[in-house]
Amino acid sequence: MLPEWTIKGTEIVNCNCECGCPCQFSRLPTHGFCQASIFVDIEQGTFADEPLDGLRFGIVVAWPGPIHKGNGTMQVIVDERANGAQRAALELVAQGKASEPGKAALSIYGAMTSTFLPTLARPIDLTFDYEKRTASLRVPGILDGSIGPLKNAVTGEPHRALIRLPNGFEFTDAEVASGRTKTTGDVVLDFTETHAHFARVHWSAQGVIR
Repeated sequence: MLPEWTIKGTEIVNCNCECGCPCQFSRLPTHGFCQASIFVDIEQGTFADEPLDGLRFGIVVAWPGPIHKGNGTMQVIVDERANGAQRAALELVAQGKASEPGKAALSIYGAMTSTFLPTLARPIDLTFDYEKRTASLRVPGILDGSIGPLKNAVTGEPHRALIRLPNGFEFTDAEVASGRTKTTGDVVLDFTETHAHFARVHWSAQGVIR
């Protein structure tokens, strides 16, 4: 039986696809394979009786082809401020092992992953402005990234674009941006001006709460 849990917060994603990410439209990835950095800043959350408020967690993951072809490699990074029970809870959520199969993005990513590298507890240095679509993310010795708004090709001014998925398994609405991510860990990511998005999420073991 799955534990009861909920997480409400902000998800920040940077992947290797062109801005707009074909995966969001049920199309194949830009380069034929998927790689991503996915982090969540938790505003409110519980896992069984364990509070998760104010914590962060993320995954760095790479698939050799489209996600649905499987054989991914994933590493979970949990907030070093979390206690032992919280770290275990965040690992289960991040690996998709605490959700009903196929009901949430993380459960699908987990099901399409064959190699789970050891989970790391690290400081997750994250600052972001949702409305301006900017973020800075750093996990010392593992990851360095930044996100900024899309730019108008003529004027250079910030350009706003949203993705709305009424039945999406990750989010309902997301603000599209452009990101840069470089890792020095076991999952190698190196993106520049690729797809990024911000989404205010509310998740449970049963999927997206609307």
